[in-house]
Order: sequence, then structure tokens, then C-alpha cells
Amino acid sequence: MAISRASVPEPYAARLASVRDTLTRRKLDAYFVHDRMDQYWLTGFSGEDGSVVLTADHVVLLTDGRFDEAATREAPYARKVLRKVRGPEANAKEIKRLRVRRIGFNPDQVSVREFNELGKLIRPARLLATDDPIRPLRMQKTPGEIDRIRRAIHVAEEAFKAVRKWIRPGVTEREVAAQIEFEMRRRGAQGPSFPTIVAFGPNSSLPHYDSGDRRWMDSEPVLIDWGAQVDWYCSDLTRVFWTGAVLPEYRTITDVVRQAHDAAIEAVRPGAKAASVDAVARRLITKAGYGKEFNHALGHGFGLRVHEGPRVGRKSKDVLRPGMVVTIEPGIYIPGVGGARIEDDVLVTETGHEVLSSLPTTV
Repeated sequence: MAISRASVPEPYAARLASVRDTLTRRKLDAYFVHDRMDQYWLTGFSGEDGSVVLTADHVVLLTDGRFDEAATREAPYARKVLRKVRGPEANAKEIKRLRVRRIGFNPDQVSVREFNELGKLIRPARLLATDDPIRPLRMQKTPGEIDRIRRAIHVAEEAFKAVRKWIRPGVTEREVAAQIEFEMRRRGAQGPSFPTIVAFGPNSSLPHYDSGDRRWMDSEPVLIDWGAQVDWYCSDLTRVFWTGAVLPEYRTITDVVRQAHDAAIEAVRPGAKAASVDAVARRLITKAGYGKEFNHALGHGFGLRVHEGPRVGRKSKDVLRPGMVVTIEPGIYIPGVGGARIEDDVLVTETGHEVLSSLPTTV
């Protein structure tokens, strides 16, 4: 039975309509969604095991008995199909029932094995790899999504403030990471939006470090990269601090990073090329003599996932649009000295930008 648009609540009605418009332009009869966060964004169903087949008239949600009640509550307008077995057979059965011939899918979400098996089972219908129609839509957040991101940022910041007061010499990196995740959960987070990075002293020169057993001495810097997931939406922040005397070069690189961070944020506006924003920070760091030590992109978009489009880097083709939320996180990393990174979350507005995070860059 077809579902009328009137029976689908917002924001899902608008999202379904946008994806359907793309399918029409690409002459596709259906689109197969196999990514959990795409599925949630499109339908509201948050279960970890599910697939969606979308046509012009139908929203078919395939899951299993563990998520029967959740699917009914979260996506009551979708036609729910409870799979009795895992694998492509149930998906193929529903695709055949819909009598569609050209089914688009994101090749990043479907394995080669599943593509081959499902392709055989649905003949004469065809699976067609296509550019993801959902990614560009997810990049620009609705006011409701921005509100959730604001809450995720607030929870993360309050947790950091609590840990900043709690931290003392002798604690390990792993203990600090556990404490900040506890503080986020007690303030309403589902959990961290990624494993918290806590790096003391020379360990901070590793941009994506796994917190370990090093104990903190107040004469060495602390780098914390953390974020909260609240109502499925993420935040992503980084701060560095110290309490005693640190190496003079560490103070220098922190000052350079702060200047690059501030300059890049000022370059965020609608219509700006993401690569150009990256270039603002990179030129400043290079002029200071640390260009080779800034070894990652300036930032990235985030929302339901902590890393999603747009990419804010040298090779990015993305253009900033109102509603996009990105990180700005320049860094300098020197082995034996340490690494400094300052990261804030920035909303692209109709007229410029708004820094959603509020922690001072000197903490």
C-alpha cells in the first residue's frame, strides 16, 4: 500500500521528497539504503540492523524481530518487514514485490559479495551504483538538527569544565578519558561521539593517539580531543592546557595554532570554498615555519557521524553553504616537544558564521 505524504511527519516528509526528486532525475525506480545513519536520517528508525528500500510511493523498512517495537514507534508510516534470516534473500523478495527495475545504491555501503548475490536474485531488475543522493542533503542541517548539535556541544563543554577542575598530577591519560566520558554521560549523552583522546607531554604530537598509561606531570601539556553524542548528534572539540612551566617552543606553537584557528574561522562564510578556508590557516602556519608539522586537513563536517561532509582540506571540492556545521582544528605536531591543536565547531549562516562552541581557547 502506498503511503501518502500527509501521513509522514516532518522532517522526514521533506527528506523523502528530496531523495525521490533525485531518483527521478537519475531515472531510478528505487534506492536501497544500507547505512544506519542514512536510514535514521531518512526515516527516524535508529535500529542497528535495518535496510530501507525507497520508491516513489513506498518506504519499506526491513529489520528483524529485535527491532519490531522500535520500528513501529520510530517509523510508523513505513511498511515494516521483519526478516527471518540474514542476507540478501529478504531484500530481494521485497524488491521483487515492488516491481522496480532500476535500483540505485551507494557502493560504499554494499559489499561486493552482497552486490553480486542480490543482483542475481532480483533479475531482471538491476542494481546500479550511483552517487550518494543523501550525503549532500545531510551536509546542510535543519534548525532541529542544529539544536541537537548545540546540546551535544554544551554537554561536552560542561564535562570538560568538570574534568579541568578534577585533573591532578599522577592521573593517567586513560583515567582522564574515562572521567570525561563519565561526565558527558551523567549530563545526558548517549556516549562519546568517538573514543576520547587524552595525550600528555610528547604523546600529544600524535594527532590520532590512543590514550594510554602515561601519568600527568603538571610541567607538561595536556591535549584532549573529545565530543558527546546527544540524541544521535555529535560534537567534536579539542583543547590544550598546562599548569606549570612547559617548553618555550610548545608555547610558541600553541600561539601559532590559536592565530591560525581564529583566522580560519573568520574565513567561514556561505559560498567560500572549503579548500580556501584551509589555505588561510595553512599559510599562517607555514609562514611561522611549521607548515610540514601541520599534517592533516583543517576540519570536517559532522552531525549524525563525527566525520561527514563537507571536508575542509586542501583537496576538498566542497563549497560552504548555510546550515553546514564544520570543525576548525589546525594543529602543529613536533616529536619530542608535543602537539598543539585547538578545535571549535562552526555553523555556516546566511550571512557568515556562528561559533557554536564557547570554551575559551586558553584554558
